[in-house]
Amino acid sequence: MRIRALASGSSGNCIYAGTDATHILIDTGISGKKTKEGLETLDISPDDIDAILVTHEHIDHVAGLGVLARKYGIPIYATRGTIEGTMSMKQVGEIDQGLIHEIDRNEKFRIKDLDIQAISVSHDANDPCAYRFESEGKRAAVITDLGTYDEQIVEKLKGLDALYVEANHDVRMLQVGPYPYPLKMRILGKRGHLCNEDSGKLISSLLHDGIKEIMLGHLSHENNYPDLAYETVRLEIMNSDNKYKPDDFKIGVARRSEVSDTIIF
Repeated sequence: MRIRALASGSSGNCIYAGTDATHILIDTGISGKKTKEGLETLDISPDDIDAILVTHEHIDHVAGLGVLARKYGIPIYATRGTIEGTMSMKQVGEIDQGLIHEIDRNEKFRIKDLDIQAISVSHDANDPCAYRFESEGKRAAVITDLGTYDEQIVEKLKGLDALYVEANHDVRMLQVGPYPYPLKMRILGKRGHLCNEDSGKLISSLLHDGIKEIMLGHLSHENNYPDLAYETVRLEIMNSDNKYKPDDFKIGVARRSEVSDTIIF
């Protein structure tokens, strides 16, 4: 199984996940052209994509959805609230209803050799979710755009080989930065985005002997730096009360507008 961020950040998000037999996109918040170029770095064409899984309807996650669906006839999987929110957006345009597959919160479903579970998250969207994948004993998850997490989320993310997780902002940078006060409160709220420290705490709660790689994603351009996110998460892991240390596995940081390194496991 492999995971690769084609873009990650407030300007657009698109994550590839797949096996030799199955190819999935999680969100398409970049242009169809840029998505195609990103897939080509994996020797994959948009024609090879078996499904697009949508986490929620914010534009940085669905900007390219309509173009890709119309041009390549790719099936779309999303919760009802996400479908309703996305279909109402002018930027997305009309999509053939036959391509749309409604899933329930926390539902498990299968696409070819990939078992997928939607995981409900707390974010200021209609019905947002993260996704967990499993194939031939390999397990991974992509979870971003959440203001907080709880024991239910931790339980559903246990036993992973790889994790792509949000480390959106540094709290102090956000507090003293140029954003308007209401936007700062939105990001800091329980339906906003996960800060570096909380990302490290979530990761620490999921560590086990089999975990191989963590990728930090959805970093804010204005309120974070890759090195700061990386070092803050490492410090949280180092100071946690479990037996694992940050050098026990690989930690990477996804690039905002470029293709990132591939997680292979």
